[in-house]
Amino acid sequence: MTLAEDLLEIATRIAREAGDLAVRRRSEGLEIATKSVAADIVTAADKEVEAFVRAELKRERPEDGFFGEESAAQESRSGITWVVDPIDGTVNYAYGIPAWAVSIAAVEGSDDPATWSAVAGVVYNPVSGEMFRALRGGGAWLGEQRLAVTAEVGPAGGLIATGFGYDPATHGPTLERLARVMPIARDIRRIGAASLDLASVAAGRMDAYYEKGTNPWDHAAGVLLVEEAGGMVGGAPGGRPGKGMVIAASPGIYGRLEEILEPEL
Repeated sequence: MTLAEDLLEIATRIAREAGDLAVRRRSEGLEIATKSVAADIVTAADKEVEAFVRAELKRERPEDGFFGEESAAQESRSGITWVVDPIDGTVNYAYGIPAWAVSIAAVEGSDDPATWSAVAGVVYNPVSGEMFRALRGGGAWLGEQRLAVTAEVGPAGGLIATGFGYDPATHGPTLERLARVMPIARDIRRIGAASLDLASVAAGRMDAYYEKGTNPWDHAAGVLLVEEAGGMVGGAPGGRPGKGMVIAASPGIYGRLEEILEPEL
C-alpha cells in the first residue's frame, strides 16, 4: 500500500465514525452558538466531532499537521497536513436537512493553502450513506463506481451550484454575480454544503460550482474529487481555489464560467 492509499484508508474510516457520531448527537438535541454573524452558527457537535477526528488522526499519525474549522492549527513534522471540516453544512444539520458532510483531506507540502497539494480526500454524507473518495492519480469514487464529470453541456446550459455567504453585506454582490452567471445556466442549485456541491460536480450531478468566501476545509477534499473525476478547477487568489473564489466544472462549461467570473479572479 502506498502512502496516499494509506492516508485515504485512514480518512475513510475516521470520516465514517465521525459522521456516525454527528448523527447520534443530532438525535440527542442541539446546542447552538453563533460565530462571525448571527446566521453563522456552530453546534456543540461540530466541536466534538472535530475533536474526535483530530484525536484519531493524532493516534494514527502523530507527526502530521492539522488544519480544521473549529480548533487551532498544528504544524506538520511529516510533510502531511489534514484539512478537516467536521460538519460541512451546519445550518442544514441544525434544521434536519439531509445535506451535510464530514470532509477530510490529506495534503502535502507547505502549510500554506495557496501552495499545498491534496493527495487523498473523502466527503461523507452520513444521512445518505454516500462516501465520496479521491486519490491523487487514482481517480474519484463513490463506493465501487468510478466518478466522471459531465461529458457535455447542452444548449440549455449547465446545472450550476453555488452558495451565499453568511454576512448580509455580501448578499448584494452575490446576487449580482448570480445574474451574470444565469445566461449559461439551465438552473441553479443552492445545497448549502460546499463539499457536497463539489462531490456533485465530480459525480456528474452538477455541471459546475462556484462560490466566493469559502475556507480551505470547505473545499480541500472536494476539489480533489473534481480533479480526479476529469473536471477543471480554479479560482482566486492565484488561479487556485481559495477565499477569493472557487470554480469547479466539467471542461464543457468551465471556460464560459471562468470568463464570466474573471473580473473577480
